[in-house]
Amino acid sequence: MANHSQFGFQDASSPIMEELMQFHDHALMVALAICTLVLYLLAHMLTGKLSSSTINAQEIELVWTILPAMVLIMLALPSLRILYMMDEINEPDLTLKAIGHQWYWTYEYTDLKDLTFDSYMMPTADLPMGHFRLLEVDHRVIVPTGSTIRVIVTADDVLHSWAVPSLGVKTDAIPGRLNQTSFLANRPGVYYGQCSEICGANHSFMPIVVEATPLANFENWSSLSSS
Repeated sequence: MANHSQFGFQDASSPIMEELMQFHDHALMVALAICTLVLYLLAHMLTGKLSSSTINAQEIELVWTILPAMVLIMLALPSLRILYMMDEINEPDLTLKAIGHQWYWTYEYTDLKDLTFDSYMMPTADLPMGHFRLLEVDHRVIVPTGSTIRVIVTADDVLHSWAVPSLGVKTDAIPGRLNQTSFLANRPGVYYGQCSEICGANHSFMPIVVEATPLANFENWSSLSSS
């Protein structure tokens, strides 16, 4: 959960989000090195005297041609690796279907019998003490920890986007099309997200809450919810 005046990411709760945060730090270090080099060269040219060796240096031209290519490779290789990791879904343990509506979500546990429910934002007047305003819902998505969850995302009316930052998940919900993504919750907890595609007047009032619990608790919940 993000805090007020927080500049960084939320704590990662899935392997994909951990990889994304590491790549973010890696890219920032590359950008810092480039800025430092440019500032040094700028200060050197402003304070030093120009000479024929400075103007006609073939070695410098060779360096500033090869160096940017090396920097792009340093950024492209780990980026492509993470992209392939995010798209690859191998034998999921559970499949969840999320359907976006104006302005609520419908969830279907396709591996379980008769387990479907709508998830609406909880009104402020009905909000229990200690819960987050505009982020809590009446029915949370319950998933087991340590299990690969495949999420099939679609929409019923307009464009939506199913996004949970702590889990590294953001997938567009498009009417007439099925998009899929996956995540694995490392530890038990409650993870908050919101629709990340402008979908109308109440776009900011269709939150997403994913609660990760141990497998035994999930089995008890699913058996009670299906009955």
